[in-house]
Amino acid sequence: MKPKKSIALLVALALGSWAGGVFAQMQTEPQTPAQAQPQTPPQTPPQVQPQTKTQTYDNSLRLGIYIIKYDAKASDISGPFVPPGTNLDVKDTNTLYLSYVRRLNKDFDVELAFGNPPKTETVGKGPATLGSAPYDGQVIATAKWFSPSVLLQYKFLDESSPWRPYVGIGVNFTHFYDIQSTAAGDAATGGPTTLKLTNSFGPAFNVGVAYRVDGPWHVYASYNYAKVKSDLTATTAGVVRTSTINFNPSAIVLSVGYSFSDW
Repeated sequence: MKPKKSIALLVALALGSWAGGVFAQMQTEPQTPAQAQPQTPPQTPPQVQPQTKTQTYDNSLRLGIYIIKYDAKASDISGPFVPPGTNLDVKDTNTLYLSYVRRLNKDFDVELAFGNPPKTETVGKGPATLGSAPYDGQVIATAKWFSPSVLLQYKFLDESSPWRPYVGIGVNFTHFYDIQSTAAGDAATGGPTTLKLTNSFGPAFNVGVAYRVDGPWHVYASYNYAKVKSDLTATTAGVVRTSTINFNPSAIVLSVGYSFSDW
């Protein structure tokens, strides 16, 4: 064999041996796995907070005070021996306030309002004297009133609100009783006098606000007005004298209420 061919053969054998070793090493080396992607933990849905339901009550009793102011407008007293301009007025008063309220729904109530019948005093207005008897500013008569009102009320804001303004409209009935002429009244009219006042039906309304103190307990403040009109008849020894009186009572009412469910 020639020397050049021998050298070429040796080189070929060496390259083949090296390539074989490299291939074998590649087969035995562990393969590096692809890097695992971190998993995102599942999202927990936000918890829904349970809503607290406001306790409602179908009935309410209220107790408080009427602070009553009269804006009386009367026709001049007419009849025998009555000088022109003889009139009368009514003194302001206070009395106990009582009320029952029935809840109709979240927006409407119906209220039956009444109170301890107040004793009102009527005073003379006009001439200083009638004959020789003092008249102007004198208490000439007294009367008691039974005066209930029924009102449908609309309440503002939601039942969960501690403050709830309201307005109401309805009807008032007034019955007068225990009507008495005083000694000053008898002197002005000329002797013992019998008095009569007719019953009255008229519109009534109120506007107010309720505040929830705690649970079923509330406090209230309101302004109330009623149209009260009555015909007065005064009879003295057969002599009849008359007048028509618009009492126009308005009242500030301050009260405490307790609410409860049906009996």
